[in-house]
Amino acid sequence: MGAEETTRTRRRAIPWLLIALWIGVLAVASPFASKLADVQHNRATDYLPASADSTQVAKIQDRLPGGESTELVLVYHRDGGLTAADRATAGKQIATIAGQHTLTGTPRGIPAKDGTTLMYPVTSNEPGTDEKKRDALVEDVRRVAHDQDGLSVDVGGPSALATDAGKVYDSLGGPLLYTTVAVVAVLLILIYRSPLLWLVPLVVAGTADFLSMGVAYGLNQAFGTTVSGQSQGVMTILVFGAGTDYALLLVSRYREELRRHERPYDAMRAALRGCGPAVLASSGTVAAGLLCLLAADLNSSRGMGPLGTVGVLCALAAMLTLLPAVLVLLGRRVFWPLVPAYGSTPKVRRSLFAAMGSSAGRRPRTVLAAGAVLLGALALGTLNLPGTVKQQDSFIDKPDSVVAMETLAKAYPERSAQPIDVITPADRADATLAAVRDTHGVASAQRGRTGGGWTEIAVTAAAPPQSAAETATIKELRHALKGSYVGGPSAQQIDLKDTNARDRLVVVPIVLLSVLLILVALLRSLVAPLILVTAVVAVWGAALGIGGLVFEPLFGFNGTDPGLGLLSFVFLVALGVDYGIFLMHRMREESLNGAEPAAAALTALRTTGGVIASAGLVLAATFAVLTNMGLVPLVELGFVISVGVLLDTFLVRTYLVTSASVALGRRVWWPGRLSRTPDPVRPRAAPELVS
Repeated sequence: MGAEETTRTRRRAIPWLLIALWIGVLAVASPFASKLADVQHNRATDYLPASADSTQVAKIQDRLPGGESTELVLVYHRDGGLTAADRATAGKQIATIAGQHTLTGTPRGIPAKDGTTLMYPVTSNEPGTDEKKRDALVEDVRRVAHDQDGLSVDVGGPSALATDAGKVYDSLGGPLLYTTVAVVAVLLILIYRSPLLWLVPLVVAGTADFLSMGVAYGLNQAFGTTVSGQSQGVMTILVFGAGTDYALLLVSRYREELRRHERPYDAMRAALRGCGPAVLASSGTVAAGLLCLLAADLNSSRGMGPLGTVGVLCALAAMLTLLPAVLVLLGRRVFWPLVPAYGSTPKVRRSLFAAMGSSAGRRPRTVLAAGAVLLGALALGTLNLPGTVKQQDSFIDKPDSVVAMETLAKAYPERSAQPIDVITPADRADATLAAVRDTHGVASAQRGRTGGGWTEIAVTAAAPPQSAAETATIKELRHALKGSYVGGPSAQQIDLKDTNARDRLVVVPIVLLSVLLILVALLRSLVAPLILVTAVVAVWGAALGIGGLVFEPLFGFNGTDPGLGLLSFVFLVALGVDYGIFLMHRMREESLNGAEPAAAALTALRTTGGVIASAGLVLAATFAVLTNMGLVPLVELGFVISVGVLLDTFLVRTYLVTSASVALGRRVWWPGRLSRTPDPVRPRAAPELVS
């Protein structure tokens, strides 16, 4: 009796110890989590390819006298033509700006041939590499250079674009978090139909998000991991999306076990034994897939890998320790009003997933072929994807900087208002300048700063920014100027596109191989993992295809982000395999308990279908939050991943994977021992299942 009482005391103490441990961990992480925003950067070098010319230009410019240049273009425009008073107003505003800030050289106005526009290029080294000072300078210039008496004044240029993009990335902090929490809360209330239960996984996910911020800051300090607005926003989405998925699976299994065990502690132990391996494997595939981004040459992609992994692992730790502890302490009453009583049986009712499984089981080969044709047809939409999005087309709502660029493009069709930066060894500056001026497509070139053995040359192309002609000029400069670097905003876009193409060739095979190896280790099979990997690749192609059908015709996007293909692939493969693991792991469990292959597949679908559907809806909804952000690349990424998760949840898992498993029978477990058990005679039609 004493031993039994000791055991009970220990069981009561374990949840409290886990909660105390988490309080201690959060106390340690708190000072670091609050500092993550301070190390977040959205400068060009945080997104550019590590080895590209444009990256080297940006780094060398940082070391030149005065540091990084803040380059602006003030655009004065009147549709009917500028008046003498307009030109006087422009001169006064420029003089005020020059008096308040240290500018590089004296700004000189360049009138358009049609007389409607006057532009003043303005450059300052005053902010250096400090983003906050740069943004303050841009906003101060905008306050001085304002519309007056029908004269429109817009501030554009690379630095103004960067400031406007930074405002959007700043919204990935609080607003993104609040929106994500609200979306997940609504879905959990609908799923659980309980006034209390929905709050538990949400609070635990919030705890995991706070911890992930502290860990991310530690990685930045220890290893210099890039932290950008994009990567931090994706980390938050992964914590709530993946974490809630794990919570849904655990709570569902816990509810089952409460009917079989009298004490919540024993029920939770059984639930963790049952679904723990699947949760560990699913989080492992996501972490492995994200870490493969370390092989990317693009700084933004490489930085997203570790931060995304941190988010997933913090969510995993919270959902397998803190969530069980809280649920055990709250007991059965947390499920009120649908309390699972000990010894009770769930209400028998016809379930959607039983019906879907039965239809897939009757004609598995027909269902499989029809699904493959559908996914293949959707994937053809990728042929309709628009080309690479230009900088000025990256904003959903046009900011001041984009309006300025559009005005310049119309008023100055004969020249570019966006500089091409050439960095050359100082001892070859004169020869390089002459070679630049002799290059086809160059309108003008002049020497800039010199320092550290390098000289800066500012080049103006004759063609509009990011046009085919300007691209040809940049490539010709790079070919002709050996030992020099050619950068600037347009060159950066070229490097982003080329590097993303390279990264796809390198990262995609690594992701597939790592995910496949994890699945083989978990399922003790080669066939089942190949089915799951093939399925998620098909989903990725179909989701991108749907994007191709709607991005330009429906959303009006003029291009796609070069990184869309790679990032959507990594997320859809890693996250999509999650649901396959939930389904296949339960199928293997049923097979080990002696169920026939068809019955095992359909029972697994019946028991996990609701959880997978709920998890898929939550994950799709969290990524859909990105479609409310103000940048086209974020909207496209959120759309493709959300659509892919829904396809994976309601088509691939329920129909295609199930029908493939029924059609293959025990061969799905080849070469594991389950495949060697003789196949019993299967009925023509799969049994009707109820839940």
